[in-house]
Amino acid sequence: MSCFLKERPTAHRGPSAQSAGERLNMQNTNVDQATARPRVVIVGGGFGGIEAAKGLAGAPVEVTLLDRQNHHCFQPLLYQVATASLSPAEVAWPIRGILSEQTNATVLMAEVTGVDTERREVVASGTRVPYDYLVLASGASHAYFGHDEWAPFAPGLKRIEDATEIRRRVLLAFERAELARDEEERRRLLTFVVVGGGPTGVEMAGAISELARHALPLDFRRFDPRDARIILVEAGPRVLPVFPEHLSEYTRKSLERIGVEVRTGTMVTGCDAEGVSLAEGRIEASTIIWAAGVVASDAGAWVGAAMDRAKRVEVGPDLSIAGHPDVFAVGDTALAKQEDGRPVPGIAPAAKQMGHYVAGVIAARVSDAPAPPPFRYRHQGDLATIGRKAAVVKLKHLELTGFLGWAFWGLVHVYFLISPRNRFAVAFNWLWDYVTFQRGARLITQRRPVESGADTMRVKKVGG
Repeated sequence: MSCFLKERPTAHRGPSAQSAGERLNMQNTNVDQATARPRVVIVGGGFGGIEAAKGLAGAPVEVTLLDRQNHHCFQPLLYQVATASLSPAEVAWPIRGILSEQTNATVLMAEVTGVDTERREVVASGTRVPYDYLVLASGASHAYFGHDEWAPFAPGLKRIEDATEIRRRVLLAFERAELARDEEERRRLLTFVVVGGGPTGVEMAGAISELARHALPLDFRRFDPRDARIILVEAGPRVLPVFPEHLSEYTRKSLERIGVEVRTGTMVTGCDAEGVSLAEGRIEASTIIWAAGVVASDAGAWVGAAMDRAKRVEVGPDLSIAGHPDVFAVGDTALAKQEDGRPVPGIAPAAKQMGHYVAGVIAARVSDAPAPPPFRYRHQGDLATIGRKAAVVKLKHLELTGFLGWAFWGLVHVYFLISPRNRFAVAFNWLWDYVTFQRGARLITQRRPVESGADTMRVKKVGG
């Protein structure tokens, strides 16, 4: 992923062993009367939220982290779950497990629906959680640029559920191609379109190609999976636009060498059950994957903050929100500016830096210590993997491509995984894939009765 990596919903943990349900049932009561310590509520268990919580481990505060999921997801490797290289448990970890040894932290699985800034309470899953300091780290979702009706046909990649759904669609396309009697229908089933030429799109397109070319050829008898057509569509003039132009060109050529068609300067005008409409034509395809943009959560609307078109909350130099000095935004939720005026990118290192910084700001305030200097984002570099033994790396004083870039990319991602168990499992699976060309997570899960018109048409055609 670009920049080393890519980027949820207060109760008191006192000496008594209260359950989460008991704490929620207390609702508006002041659960911190026993200690009178400031209450910090963090909405979101992504990179920024986890970093903020961990940064407050030694502070005289009570931390409550709320998330609608019970796990932290390592988004930079979700595409490998989507392409059957890794299993979900290898890229996720229970949030409670991450913070289990932090005695001033409580984790509540609850979905935040609003914030009452006058009463200083977070509204979540039918209860109200009081706060003295609030950190909004609720992340982002897929952006379809005003065409949300495309979403059922072109899922994006932000959560474990997204990855397993894409995996289901990709593997099911090959299974249905084995059943297809009509060659035209088989060609459509074996056509995969990835929309968006950033790191996620490049990595996804390359991984699908590797799956078809190396992992599946021995599995099917009625067709050759290597005949699959993978198309990467990018509206801009080149893929990986944050990289230098020569690395973008290297990426394009590397993708083409492994069978990916790269179409730059190509605008998507529609997505439906049968394929993708472009400004200059049409691609009949069974599987469309969206990697073209994101939009922040509704956190800005919860607090009435100023936002940009992507719903990112405008923040000050200390990442607080105008009019609410005790409310902060980090990660994909925040519109923070770099020294040159450009927005801080929505990637994992930036979210982690913001979360760590806000923890320092809050710790200083509750301790009556001097405030930290304004937030300054430190860019660590850009990297993306293309396929087997091919990647691009751009650091401040170093560029890598090919096998060295690929090895560096792998080491960085293993290092940033949340636990030793994850690191070992991912490294072992990568080694196994490299030696055997096999992917052990080729499982079609989330199987359900045919619901959509798209699936109905496909089943009828496959059945002949």
